[in-house]
Amino acid sequence: MIGVPKTIDNDISVIERSFGFQTAVQSAWDVVTCAHAEAKAYRHGVGLVKLMGRESGWIAASTATSNSNVNFCLIPEVPFDLDGANGFFEHLRRRLELKDHAVVVVAEGAGQNLIPHADAKDKSGNTKLADFGIFLRDEMYRWFAEKKCDVNVKYFDPSYSIRSTPANAADSEYCLFLGYNAMHAAMAGKTGMVVGLHNDRLVHLPISMIGARKLVDPNGWIWQAALQTTRQPARMMNDL
Repeated sequence: MIGVPKTIDNDISVIERSFGFQTAVQSAWDVVTCAHAEAKAYRHGVGLVKLMGRESGWIAASTATSNSNVNFCLIPEVPFDLDGANGFFEHLRRRLELKDHAVVVVAEGAGQNLIPHADAKDKSGNTKLADFGIFLRDEMYRWFAEKKCDVNVKYFDPSYSIRSTPANAADSEYCLFLGYNAMHAAMAGKTGMVVGLHNDRLVHLPISMIGARKLVDPNGWIWQAALQTTRQPARMMNDL
């Protein structure tokens, strides 16, 4: 048994990059660019983009660092409030007053604690997530109406189009090398292992090393880069 790291969410522990991830970020980059154009076309326009990421916000964070049109990035690993003086909506309002438009990227697993929903499971045993993108859009209209402020939200949910996008050149090459290494490992008599990128090298790892899901570290350089790129507050919660 030889495994290869196949998930566009890039959330396999120890593995530096899973194949499909770069293609997903590139596809999300294009959607964000479109959302930015839509947001700028309206007074107080907001381009709201929901991306994949049930428990890990790698696609959302990498999209935010690669496309400087993103002004806010919300991921499951970093809690936030919507209402209140230091909540997300207040910071969004300030952005709209200053620049008249904003682009918000949200991972699908973000803000689940803010939505009342049943703890149901799907057929794979995964917890069914509430649709935070739709919830956030509706709550945004509610909050701005209460504040008597205009807002014009353009909502993008490109999940299936991104998932079905053909692999780009980098992912195609990476997948080929993973396949070659998996084949040679099997022919050498190895089993119970995973081929993957670690410290920028393709290595053989015991399956037992693949532990808990890889998460975006709120204190790590990827998230800090996302904060610097978006210029959003490091903390959007009211319990200061």
